[in-house]
Amino acid sequence: MLHIINQNSLMNFSSTQDLWANCLKVIQDNIPDAAFKTWFLPIVPLSYENKVFTIQVPSQFFYEYLEDKFVDLLKTTLHREIGKDTILQYRILMENTTNTVVDYRGDAKSVVSDKAISKNGSSKIPNPFQKIVADDFDSQLNPKYTFDNFFEGESNKLARTAGDTITKNPGKTAFNPLFVHGSSGVGKTHLCHAIGTRIKELYPEKRVLYVSAHLFKIQYADAGRYNTTNDFINFYQGIDVLIIDDIHELAGIEKTQNTLFHIFNHLHQNNKQLILTSDKAPSELQGVEDRLLTRFRWGLTTKIEHPDKMLRVRILQNKILHDGLSIPEDVVDYIAENVTDNARDLEGIIVSIMAHSLVYNKDIDLPLARRVIGQAIKKIEAKKITVNVIESVVCDFYNIKTELIHTASRKRQIVQARQVTMYLSKSYTEMSLAQIGSLIGKKNHATVLHACKTVKEQMEVDKIFREEIAEIERKLKI
Repeated sequence: MLHIINQNSLMNFSSTQDLWANCLKVIQDNIPDAAFKTWFLPIVPLSYENKVFTIQVPSQFFYEYLEDKFVDLLKTTLHREIGKDTILQYRILMENTTNTVVDYRGDAKSVVSDKAISKNGSSKIPNPFQKIVADDFDSQLNPKYTFDNFFEGESNKLARTAGDTITKNPGKTAFNPLFVHGSSGVGKTHLCHAIGTRIKELYPEKRVLYVSAHLFKIQYADAGRYNTTNDFINFYQGIDVLIIDDIHELAGIEKTQNTLFHIFNHLHQNNKQLILTSDKAPSELQGVEDRLLTRFRWGLTTKIEHPDKMLRVRILQNKILHDGLSIPEDVVDYIAENVTDNARDLEGIIVSIMAHSLVYNKDIDLPLARRVIGQAIKKIEAKKITVNVIESVVCDFYNIKTELIHTASRKRQIVQARQVTMYLSKSYTEMSLAQIGSLIGKKNHATVLHACKTVKEQMEVDKIFREEIAEIERKLKI
């Protein structure tokens, strides 16, 4: 009875803002000031009705971060300041998909459709073309990556030739966009910087920008959080040459992809140059909208392969000359013969050999090169853990076909395999919840979050299940 009276008194005498202010006092006492200002001050309390406390957050990323890092603090604070049966509901600002209702008597209760809302309550989007890009902005280009030290070989001839052609007439060749793909370390980023730097030399007035897809998505999330999305769009639509590296990192992030789609269209229609890189060809990219993939293929798609031996020797010789080193030819030949994956590994081996020579006061010879490369190759060839690798190991462990976890099946074994795959993907990859969900059955971030919590809780109380997870992790690392 006392609890009911307390709830009624809260509803009768306290505004929603007062309730949230009380919660903020508790939260502020329990986290660093910087975290409080970043993750809690931007929250807007909207209503408290029928034991449902609704708050507005700036973006999907913001919501995911709160649920991942501060869920226990939120739960405890709401129980203490409002009541044990309080349900927390999020409204996501600048998003166009869902509200997420979190019932702190259990896990995610439901996900309901809702339109995006703005701070003034209107869904109208202001004109994004009201400002121009400043002329003195930083292009983020690295001047050490040029065409002079991007050596041509059979593995990169088409990509290099296309890049060189683009520099002479950016945005007005058949190579727009230029989509370059290949494994890590083969020279995609080097080529991007070389193109951008040459264009700046030939056309100083052009606005050239190099940005990683990772930074692009962070900037977009921040724009949503601070209600500056229109400024974000306007800035990118004012670029003359836009270079986005590692575009595959946008997989599964629908809102960011949607914004990129409109930026891409605007730039392409205005004869602005687009250059994109990825670890996979457009046809192999998962979690990227078809309409974007179609546009990626409008221009030239080309792959940079692993460098052949002749090119590897040239890369080594350039590194040695540039650093003023003295390395015997037989050592250079041995390195080129045995370090075959990419230029980055070649340069790393040279640094390692020099370090061993100096620290242990040994001459640079074949025995030293063999020892250093023998140690390094193990690290170079270390198994990279991806969502696909995790999916394969988990399904093999539970003896089910991999395609089954992508279905809507509610069979216990399939559901468990799906949830374990999501949990391990969050632990062993850098992908966001949305990206993981997109790759595993096209689920949303809330489903992945629920799966991770379910697996964690089961591990805490079920010793056999905990041992199963440990065995799967061991297999992943073999």
